[in-house]
Amino acid sequence: MKILVLVLCVSVVCLATPSPPKDFGTGLRKLKMSDKILLERQKNILRLFKNINQICSCKDELQIATTYSIEERSSDYTNSQVVKQFLTFYKQGLLPRDRIFSVLNEVHLKQAITLFKLFYYAKDWDTFYKTAVWARNHVNAGMFVYSLSVAMVFRADTYGLVVPAIYEVLPMAFFSSEVVQEAEVFKQKLKDSNEMQRHTIVSNYSGYYLNLHPEQSMSYYTEDIGLNAFYYYCNVYYPFWMDGEEFKLKNDRRGEQYYYLYQQLLARYYLERLSNDFGEIDMVYWDEPVKTGYYPSLTYPNGLEFPSRPNFAKLSEYFYNYGQSWSFKSRYGYSYTLVKDYERRIRDIIDWGYIPTKDGKQIELYTPEGFDILGNIIESNPCSPNTKYFGPLQIYARHLLGYAPQSLNNLDVAPSALEHFETASRDPVFYQFYKRIVLLFQRYKTNLPPYSYKEMSFPGVKVEKIDVDRLTTYFDYFDTDATNMVYLTPEELEKENVQIRVRQQRLNHKPFSFRINVNSETAQDAVVRVYLGPKYDEFGRKINMQENRLNFMELDQFIWQLKAGKNTIERNSRQFYWHIPDRTSYRDIYKKVLGALTDGEEVQLDASEAFYGFPNRLLLPKGKPNGQVFQMYVIVNPYKAPSFQQKKQETDYYFHRIGTGNNYVDNYAFGYPFDRLIDEYNFYVPNSAFRDVVIYHKSLDEVNSSQAQNEP
Repeated sequence: MKILVLVLCVSVVCLATPSPPKDFGTGLRKLKMSDKILLERQKNILRLFKNINQICSCKDELQIATTYSIEERSSDYTNSQVVKQFLTFYKQGLLPRDRIFSVLNEVHLKQAITLFKLFYYAKDWDTFYKTAVWARNHVNAGMFVYSLSVAMVFRADTYGLVVPAIYEVLPMAFFSSEVVQEAEVFKQKLKDSNEMQRHTIVSNYSGYYLNLHPEQSMSYYTEDIGLNAFYYYCNVYYPFWMDGEEFKLKNDRRGEQYYYLYQQLLARYYLERLSNDFGEIDMVYWDEPVKTGYYPSLTYPNGLEFPSRPNFAKLSEYFYNYGQSWSFKSRYGYSYTLVKDYERRIRDIIDWGYIPTKDGKQIELYTPEGFDILGNIIESNPCSPNTKYFGPLQIYARHLLGYAPQSLNNLDVAPSALEHFETASRDPVFYQFYKRIVLLFQRYKTNLPPYSYKEMSFPGVKVEKIDVDRLTTYFDYFDTDATNMVYLTPEELEKENVQIRVRQQRLNHKPFSFRINVNSETAQDAVVRVYLGPKYDEFGRKINMQENRLNFMELDQFIWQLKAGKNTIERNSRQFYWHIPDRTSYRDIYKKVLGALTDGEEVQLDASEAFYGFPNRLLLPKGKPNGQVFQMYVIVNPYKAPSFQQKKQETDYYFHRIGTGNNYVDNYAFGYPFDRLIDEYNFYVPNSAFRDVVIYHKSLDEVNSSQAQNEP
C-alpha cells in the first residue's frame, strides 16, 4: 500500500519567504514518524472544525469529550500555571458556547489566550488532541476556532497541518443574511435520505442592495472572502497580544511587518478605487462625523445582526453613547477620549525622538531598530516598551468607528464588523482608519534622509528592458461550501449527505509573465523587487512620484543569481512569492486524506492549504474595458542576508517557521525604496526601471472566446 504524506510547496508567510533548498522533496518537514501517523493527525484535525456551532456527535470524540479531565491530567502540561488559570476561568464561567466571541474584547481575549496556552503547553500530541476534543464541546465555538488555529501555528507537531478555510468554518461571517435565510429554508424542507442533497445559493455582495454610501459599491473587493480570510490569518500568525519573548516574534521584525501589512493593503485598495473612478482614500477625523456609513448585511450564529453605522456618524462619547449605559466597568465607553490620547502620545514620541519606558528610562527612537519598536508601540503588542502609556489604539478605534452599542456585560455582546479580524476589511472605514496609522509611521520616515545614489545603485548592473504579457481581469464564479451555517441532525452528520454551497462572482485575472533583461558585469547574487502602482489619478492627471510612492503594491520579490553578461529573468504570476491560489474545500481535503489512509491514494496539496498569503486572484486591480494605464517598477539590488541567523534546531523544516527571524528575503526595509521620501536626483538608478502596463477588464465570455482563439 502506498501512502504519501501531504506534499506542500514552499511556505508563504506574511511578507517574503526565501527560496526553498535544492533538495526540497516530498515532505512538509523532515519526518521522524510514519506517514500514516501524520495522516491520522490530519484527519482528526479536520474533524475538529466540522460543524463548529454544534456539539460533536462522533462516538470516539464524544467519549473523549465526556471523560477527559484537564484537572486530573494537569501533569501532562509543561506549564502548570496555565492549567490553574484556565481551570479558574472555567469554574468561574467561560464565555458560553452560543455567545458572540470577539478577540478584541478584553474579557474574551484573556480567556482565549489561556485556552491557546493550554493547547500550546500540552506536552505531547495525545494530550494536545484530547484537550482540543474536550474544548470542542465545552468552550465557546468562536474562541475554540481562534485559539486552536493559533496553537497549530506555534506548536512544532502541528505546524503545517491543514486547517479548513475560515470561510468554510465560520461561513456566517462571510455571507449575507439573505444567504443564511435561504440556507435555513432549504434545510427545513429536507427529508430523511441516504442520497446526497445539495443546494447552491447565488450570493450578491452588500453593495448590491443596501448601499448606504458610494464607497460600498466596491463591496465585490472589500467583501471578497479570500481578502477577508487573508487578513484573518495575518492575525492568527502574528497575534497582537502574543508575547514576543515567549514565542520569539521579536525575531521577525514584528513591528515593521505590522506597518507593511497595512501599507500594502492600502496600496492595493487604492489601485482598485482607481478602477472604479474613486480617488484618494478618505481619512477619518475624530472630531468630524464619519461620512461613510456601512450596513454589513451579516448575522451572527445566535441570530443577532451585526451593528451598522449610519452616514455622518458622530464619534464623541456624548453622541455614540447617547442613552446607553456605560461606566468604568468597561473602558470602551471612553473610546473617543482614549483614541485621541494614545494617538497624541505616539505623535509626541516621533517628534521627540525618544520613548519613555515603564521604569522611567528613555529609549532612542531614531536607531536601526527604531522603526520596528515604533510598530510594536502602535500595535500595542507585548514587545512595546510601554503598553500602559501608549495603549491599544486600534482596539478602541475599531469599537468607536464600528458604532456598536455598549453591552451590559462582557458575555452578551454584539460587536461591529470592525471588531472581528475575519470581517473588519469589509468596512470601508477600515481603510480610512489605517490610513491614519500608516501616516503615523510615515511621520517617522519623513525624519529619515532619502536614499542616496550609493544606497540605491548596484554598480555594474543595469535593467535594460521589461516585457509584460497582456493583463486581463474578469469576474468568474466560485463555489464555497457553507454547510456549517445550518444545523444538521446526528444522522445527517454521520451520513455527510447534506451540502450547501454559495456561489459568488469574484475578481480574477488571466495568468501572465514578465521578463526583465538585466546586464551585469560580474556574476553575483541579487534581489529583484517588482511593484505595480498607478500612473494617473481619477482625473487622468499624472501623479508626482513623491506623492505616489506609497501607492505601489509589491508583486514579487526573489533572489536571483546574475551571471556575467546578459540575463533574462522570467517570472509567471503563479510564482509570485506571497500570492496563493484558492483553497481546496474541506470535503475534498478530507476525502484525499481518508483515501490515503484506506486505499493508499497519494495526497498532493498546495502550500496554501497549510499556510496563508494574499489571494492570487486579486493580484491585479480590475482595470477598465478599454484598458487602464498603470506602471510596473523593477529594481535589482545586491543581496543582503537577513541579520537574524536561523538556529540549527530550527532547520527541521523545509520552510521557515514563525519566530525564526528568516521569514523575509533580505535585510532591506520593507517597501524599499518607496518607504522613504524620494530625492528624484538619486532615485532613477540604472539598476531600476519603470514600464507602463495596461489592464483590460473583460467579461468571462470574452475571456473564454479569446482563449478559444488562442489570443494573448
